[in-house]
Amino acid sequence: MKISNRGAIPPFIVMDVMKAAAEREAMGAGVLHMEVGQPSTPAPGGVIAAAKRALDGDLLGYTLATGILPLRQRIVRHYLEYYGVTLSPERICVTTGSSAAFLLTFLAAFDPGDKVAILRPGYPCYRNILGALDIEAVEVPVGPDSRFQPTLAALDAAGGGDLDGLLIASPANPTGSMLREGELRAILNYCRARNIRYISDEIYHQITYGGATSTAVAHDENAVVINSFSKYYSMTGWRLGWMVLPEEMLRPVERLAQNLFISAPSLAQHAAVAAFDCSGELDANVARYARNRDLLLAELPKAGLDRFAPADGAFYIYADVAKFTDDAVAFCAKMLAQTGVAATPGNDFDPVNGASHVRFSFAGSEDDMAEACRRLRDWLGKET
Repeated sequence: MKISNRGAIPPFIVMDVMKAAAEREAMGAGVLHMEVGQPSTPAPGGVIAAAKRALDGDLLGYTLATGILPLRQRIVRHYLEYYGVTLSPERICVTTGSSAAFLLTFLAAFDPGDKVAILRPGYPCYRNILGALDIEAVEVPVGPDSRFQPTLAALDAAGGGDLDGLLIASPANPTGSMLREGELRAILNYCRARNIRYISDEIYHQITYGGATSTAVAHDENAVVINSFSKYYSMTGWRLGWMVLPEEMLRPVERLAQNLFISAPSLAQHAAVAAFDCSGELDANVARYARNRDLLLAELPKAGLDRFAPADGAFYIYADVAKFTDDAVAFCAKMLAQTGVAATPGNDFDPVNGASHVRFSFAGSEDDMAEACRRLRDWLGKET
């Protein structure tokens, strides 16, 4: 029987690492988890309480495809309070995680054969989802010389006026790098002049270390903004995200969402209304990430890992391991087997140069991060 080529996309390697780590744990061996971009903290207390109320109130039927109005209204209020941006609830679409938001955006904005620029290194699912939809992912290589964010010259080199879309995450995964506000404005002007649809991945907003984040929708109403409750709000398994859409995409996205998903999980939607009132608890999580970041930046060089991306935001250290290996997949497998430290090979994020990089997530507990640094220092000392 025929099988579609759409499934012949590369795996999401971090999921394979998670599987190997789970198998090790099932055998009774401990694992220090630095492989997955997931907070080690539970959902905020207010969210859990709201979920219990929703369960008791039997509020778990289908919702509108774009989400319940109270949640969309609360998201609008968040944009006003946090960014000073006024939106209407009609421009908000609540989605089954940011993953569904990317799929809906790609389907609504682009046709097969269109060209969408993404950064390399970058989140691999961008490239893989675009490929499954027969949309060409045009990779824009970025590195230390531009703080792992694109320059206008790099966009020109990638095709410039021939592009149909540009997707940038700030803060970025795996690097943690961020666009400065002036850089964001320049790129938005560049896209506007060339009729390029700009997609802003803002799922790591509010997890930053000294620099402020600016939302693309503050500068361009034609931009698509994608955010999530997974990272800052510590709600990965609740599978809930949202989009801020330009007017012309509202009905196309709604029609697609109706047919593909019906609606995002209703329990998560009712609970998430409370998430925006839990900033004290959530900011305490970010303060812990900051301490973990400082620890890794101080201790990893003692293990011989002293070349990193900026790590201005998110909760990742993207480290150059070229002095130890040119095969990050094998390196990470050996590291897990010999030290119990799980991390993600850079191949996931950069199919060209990623084999000499490893991404370490520092979203775990401070004790785990300190122990991981100790084990890596001992292990890599033996490797040199």
